[in-house]
Amino acid sequence: MTARRFPSSVYGVGSEPDARFTLANERTFLAWIRTALALLAGGVALEALGLGLEPHLRLAASLVLIAAGVATPVQAWFGWAQAERALRLGRPLPSARLALPIGVAVVVAGALVLLAVVLA
Repeated sequence: MTARRFPSSVYGVGSEPDARFTLANERTFLAWIRTALALLAGGVALEALGLGLEPHLRLAASLVLIAAGVATPVQAWFGWAQAERALRLGRPLPSARLALPIGVAVVVAGALVLLAVVLA
């Protein structure tokens, strides 16, 4: 008897890939989760500590970081599922769809903080 695995949309297709690839995919998922935690912590810390920055720009940068931190686990989950499905079906690995928007959000937050430092 085979144990049921979640999600069936991933594990119910294709054949079992080499465990090393599955574990590497899981490590990538966990790296995205760590990134989400760092973005959330950075956004909260930036607003909570104040740091004598221009308040409106500081708040905007905090919100951008927090929004990116909320979007990152979405990328982690769907990226993991798409990569695992591709591994099981012997297809090319997909790209991370939210990587560019999350990267842009970090650049925008950095620019807002830089501007807040200059205007403080």
